[in-house]
Amino acid sequence: MHKFQTLIVFLGLILIASCDYKGSKPKINKDIRDFSDADMERLLDQWNDGEEDEFDDLENPMNIKQPEININELQDKSPEDLLKLTKKGKTLMTFVKVSGNPTKEEAEELTKLWQTALWNNHLQAERYMVDDDRAIFMFKDGAQALDAKEYLVQQERCESVTIENKVFKGKHHEAETESDSKDEL
Repeated sequence: MHKFQTLIVFLGLILIASCDYKGSKPKINKDIRDFSDADMERLLDQWNDGEEDEFDDLENPMNIKQPEININELQDKSPEDLLKLTKKGKTLMTFVKVSGNPTKEEAEELTKLWQTALWNNHLQAERYMVDDDRAIFMFKDGAQALDAKEYLVQQERCESVTIENKVFKGKHHEAETESDSKDEL
């Protein structure tokens, strides 16, 4: 009788251990190329187990805190400095027009060169061609757009840079317009 009770207890422990093992997530011993959608979902769940969504708040652009602006400091600032302060941390688009009558390929090559120069100067800009002679430079940080404007207006083939509906003429283009108006007189 004692042996029978020991056997029952032993079988009960084995049964409990095997049930507990089946309750845990099964490991998949397949080649990853043979995974079904359900297998991939289980794998993702295993990967994300125990992780908290710490960075979800930071990834949402609405949750990024904008810098506080002290109104007393604004009185002594130039309009460009004010724009730089108010656009810091916000996305800003800048329109750049290539002078002359460039082909689409030529304008694309020039703006690509300017974009590379901006990136080399740590000004992160994405470039989109909108016309044969116009491009949009999109800055994730609007304060960088004004620094980029200083570079762009110095370029020989830059006719104008437009930021927030304010047009900044290229330095070389201004010289051309002044000489044209002197010739007319």
